[in-house]
Amino acid sequence: MTERSPPASTSHLVLIPSYNPGPRVLETVRQARAQWTPVWVVVDGSTDGTDALLRQEAAQDPGLRVIVLPQNSGKGSAVLEGIERAAREGFTHALTMDSDGQHPADLIPAFMAASQCDPGTMVLGKPVFGPEAPALRVNGRKVSNGWANLETLWMGVGDSLYGFRVYPIAPLATIMRGNRFMRRFDFDPEAVVRLCWAGVRPVNIDAPVRYLSAEEGGVSHFKYLRDNTLLTWMHTRLFIGFVLRLPLLITRRLLPRSH
Repeated sequence: MTERSPPASTSHLVLIPSYNPGPRVLETVRQARAQWTPVWVVVDGSTDGTDALLRQEAAQDPGLRVIVLPQNSGKGSAVLEGIERAAREGFTHALTMDSDGQHPADLIPAFMAASQCDPGTMVLGKPVFGPEAPALRVNGRKVSNGWANLETLWMGVGDSLYGFRVYPIAPLATIMRGNRFMRRFDFDPEAVVRLCWAGVRPVNIDAPVRYLSAEEGGVSHFKYLRDNTLLTWMHTRLFIGFVLRLPLLITRRLLPRSH
């Protein structure tokens, strides 16, 4: 790695779930490594050869670890594999980011610092979109955000879908082990809602997001009908859970926050 590689953290790591991102993943990983140590990549059954590229990169960089899963099981499954291994090695927090270059690696230190200052919170990226962002995607996420804020009784979720965020590992792992959902595209919004239910307060930080063109090496696995159907089912079951938890959520909101 570079001579200016940052010192290793023993509590916070960068966790990058990766599925067929194309060769741009190397740039993403190198940018993350320039900002933080350690960085772990969980290859979720990729078939595009990037597992070999990442392993070659890790062989030259002790601050990078590559975990290769035998088959594609979804983003949430990859994150769960990563945080369970991280917990066994004593890590308490994980910053997740996409492998395709959409997320701002230069903001990793700021997000980690916010988490270290208040480790009981989750630090959520609040996306700032560029002019290239598809209007359908930008406007469509408002629906999910509206549902997430209702389901959390407006605890302050700035954006439910943006995957650039720092999670406290212990409550997230407990929540994921306790249900069979949150394994695919539904991971990010459901994680936020269920962590709010568990009393984990969100902290929001603005962060740019890039939608890369194919010429720039951009790869998207978003399927409009499939993934919106998945989100609809997710919010249906979350709303039922919200109704059941409503007395507790109201009580929690009425009580003064302890510092």
